Amino acid sequence: MPIPEGYLRPERISAKERAFQQIQRWIVDGTLQPGEKLSDGELAEALGVSRTPVREALQTLELQGFVEMHRGRDTRVTATSKEDIRKIYPPLASLQSLAAELVVDSVTAEFIGRLREVNVQFATALRRKSSYEAMELDDEFHNAIVERANNPYISSFISTLQLHARRLKYVFFEDSLLSHESIAEHENILKALEQRDAEKAASATRENWLRAMHELSRRL
Repeated sequence: MPIPEGYLRPERISAKERAFQQIQRWIVDGTLQPGEKLSDGELAEALGVSRTPVREALQTLELQGFVEMHRGRDTRVTATSKEDIRKIYPPLASLQSLAAELVVDSVTAEFIGRLREVNVQFATALRRKSSYEAMELDDEFHNAIVERANNPYISSFISTLQLHARRLKYVFFEDSLLSHESIAEHENILKALEQRDAEKAASATRENWLRAMHELSRRL
């Protein structure tokens, strides 16, 4: 089972959280491949923790759909397929659009300015073809809206779906596949928020996510 060398162990978090965060990251970025058998002993040694927090982390990852635990047999990274794109993106688009709708009444000029600056940085990253940086900035743009909606249930579901969406990109594509069209789509979202138009903000957000879904599907 490939574990990267030189892994830096984070401090001041529980052993379970440390194991959960790192194993999840390895699954999402493809270090641990779909279908790969996981050894709690090897993971525990690599992470510098006992087997108990690793097993607890794997149970949480099973609930999120990242691993499958076959009692008495083995634990494996869940398989993924190209069809998952059309299973993940529609609910993600709906939840993101709901967050945009909810945030309309709480937007401020400072908040809009912050999002616009992120979008400028996003555009710069795309021009430089810095795929990872662009993906991080795209997440930052949308996550800022979700956080401001201040609904932990929406945030939790969105976070898990975004990780599954990112995993699909790592598994099936070499780059982030973010399009320059996203820059204008982000601006449309910003204008709707400035106008405090909830319906327009939701529609623009949904369009941004569903276009990404169609683009990914075309590339397969």
